[in-house]
Amino acid sequence: MPTALPLCSAGMSGPHALHSLELRHLRCFLAIAEEGNVTRAAARLRLTQPAVSRTLAALEDALGVRLVDRSTHHLALTPEGRAFQESATAAVAAFEDALDSVRTVRRPLRVGHAWSAAGPYTTPLLRRWRERHPDVPLELLRIDDRTAGLTRGAVDVALLRGPVDAPGLVTELLYTESRVAAVPSDSPLSARAELALADLSAHTIALNPVSGSTALDLWPPADRPTATIIVANTDDWLAAIAGDRAVGVTTTATPGMHPHPGVVYVPLTDAPDLPVVLAWRDGPRHPAVRDLVTLAHEVVPPDATRPTGPTKPTRPRG
Repeated sequence: MPTALPLCSAGMSGPHALHSLELRHLRCFLAIAEEGNVTRAAARLRLTQPAVSRTLAALEDALGVRLVDRSTHHLALTPEGRAFQESATAAVAAFEDALDSVRTVRRPLRVGHAWSAAGPYTTPLLRRWRERHPDVPLELLRIDDRTAGLTRGAVDVALLRGPVDAPGLVTELLYTESRVAAVPSDSPLSARAELALADLSAHTIALNPVSGSTALDLWPPADRPTATIIVANTDDWLAAIAGDRAVGVTTTATPGMHPHPGVVYVPLTDAPDLPVVLAWRDGPRHPAVRDLVTLAHEVVPPDATRPTGPTKPTRPRG
């Protein structure tokens, strides 16, 4: 077993330092790379910010290269860091697969999602999986990061929305979802049958850069909102809208999965549909991943890539 490298170690470059590295150093780097922020990475790993910074420094010292550019306000990977991200992702996945090869009991298939899972197809998928594969439990895990825990090995496969550009992942389109505006229930916008993106431009927009699918470039430059608030997860996003601090944009899956008495969902007429994909790591993987992909295509109707937005606002019950 390699000797543990204390979190506060630094300046130990060379072969001996490489032998001292552990899986936690890779997981720490991957969290930083995906979050683009040490504070968010620390929260995700349940560590302090200084501990994460020291772990990253120890990894860089051992490798003898700078992986993260700290010279700008927004943390970014160096070219070496981008190359190492792909290798580190594969290494973490290989570790998980090595454990699987000697387990006497098949471990659960862990399916990650950041929000809304597979929308209206979630329950049918879970129930049918239990009928077809009773020997392999399926665990649906909500993980608030860009790949729902996939790149750091927390899950085996993930339901993701929007483009997926993380290295080392394979994706398969399941269906598309129409976009809706989320507005306070007492807002004049909530009485509208439909909205356009321009109707939201004068309002503060709630954005979730951690796991959300909306960014300001959704709007044409001439109609781009100038005021935003940043939230870290779906619960905070809903609270900001219900509290009349902002409005938001989401997909048709959210009204069913996240109803809120203070939020009304109104169809957007000019926002592009959002793809929903299953993603998994390229290379060794949980043996049941392909079974899940096959079953998901059975559950999702063939015409589900067509716009499926509601024809009228989705209002809270009661």
